[in-house]
Amino acid sequence: MARKTVRKTDRWKTKKWYQIVAPEIFGRAAIGETFADAPEKLIGRTFSVTVGDMVKDYSKQNTKLHFKITEVSGDTAGTSFTGHQMTNDYIGSLIKRQTSRIDANLEVYTKDGYRMRIKPTCFTTHRAKTSQIEAVRKSVEELIYDRARKLDFEKLIEEVVNGKLSAKVYRSIKTIYPMRRVEILKTEITGTPVGK
Repeated sequence: MARKTVRKTDRWKTKKWYQIVAPEIFGRAAIGETFADAPEKLIGRTFSVTVGDMVKDYSKQNTKLHFKITEVSGDTAGTSFTGHQMTNDYIGSLIKRQTSRIDANLEVYTKDGYRMRIKPTCFTTHRAKTSQIEAVRKSVEELIYDRARKLDFEKLIEEVVNGKLSAKVYRSIKTIYPMRRVEILKTEITGTPVGK
């Protein structure tokens, strides 16, 4: 009896390329491409891009933005922003001997009800005493909690990404102890308002 040959469909041929775009807060800039054999399979996929790659300014390669695909329309995949992170090699380059690094890990709520984790880090010019480190950390926490309460989500993210928030923190704490650098090491969206 003759064997029936079943032809396998070449799965690659059924796949289609989709352009991934950033959310409105980042001007719906094209941030990459991906492919799938069905648009619904893209939902939930995560994607990271450096600020440098997104704005074509390669002096800004030390900040990674994280996105998640939330919708697909035609051959365009829309995303939501899920957080950012400074690259490890950049943070490593800021660590110097005989200085102090002061970290904080905060959960804040924005004016419009988003819950976020924010991790600022401060680098002193010289080694600080425990009491000075505690005073700096307290001031950093108060400023960031206050800023989050006053700003809506998009404005807060804008201040984080363009460096305005870290500049505000730097100015507020340099009177407590001389600072070399302040960075917002990481943000993560941990909760969204109902209906968002």
